[in-house]
Amino acid sequence: MRVLIVEDDAGIASGLAANLKGGGYAVDVTPTLALASAALRVESFDLVLLDLNLPDGDGLDWLGQIRLAGATMPVLIMTARDALPDRIAGLDQGADDYLVKPFEPQELLARMRVALRRSEGRASPLLRHGDLVVDPAAHSVTRQGQPVVLRAKEYALLLTLLRASGQVLSRQRLEQALYGFDEVLDSNALEVHMHHLRRKLGDGLVKTVRGVGYYVPVAPADAPASVQETAAALLPQGLPAQGGATPKPGHAC
Repeated sequence: MRVLIVEDDAGIASGLAANLKGGGYAVDVTPTLALASAALRVESFDLVLLDLNLPDGDGLDWLGQIRLAGATMPVLIMTARDALPDRIAGLDQGADDYLVKPFEPQELLARMRVALRRSEGRASPLLRHGDLVVDPAAHSVTRQGQPVVLRAKEYALLLTLLRASGQVLSRQRLEQALYGFDEVLDSNALEVHMHHLRRKLGDGLVKTVRGVGYYVPVAPADAPASVQETAAALLPQGLPAQGGATPKPGHAC
């Protein structure tokens, strides 16, 4: 998961980046709104952390502009502006959350997880795929109830694939999710991480579409049920679904 931090205070930005990288995120930092806009034009980000008082403008105005342009990724405002009108304006402009400085890094990480769950349409804090369970809060992976030890990039790769809900992700998209601007990327780094991930989780989990990319198929238990199946599951036993008729004794149906 790749995060863009828009923060002009170098000390705050570096501290945030260190905490996020420790949590398995790929992180980029821009000190101005102009550089943030440039970053959004060339890369895909899963979430943005936005300060408001920036050297080249107000973060609220910038947020309104990117939402108007169609940007849908979660945006969390982090600022010293704690007045109620500012908080309301931030949420009304399209922020997914509003944190007042100072705040604890663990609270920020928790709020980020909530914002990402909402953007993915999930209510559960856990990611499940058959007998595979990923807990982003605990940074843990289990399969058939047994812990699976993954390195940071392997974990980030698995999380990105699971959150794609069966969508095929290109090599470029996966590299964008795993690496920030300042990270050195070897030409075969993604293949190496994929090899280790498959070795630890089994070859059947991650599929390859040659020349296109990689994906994790949606597990049957995770696939959405049809309206009819959902309705039938909710009906008391023995009652017909709406529109059907209960056969009378002695009458064939």
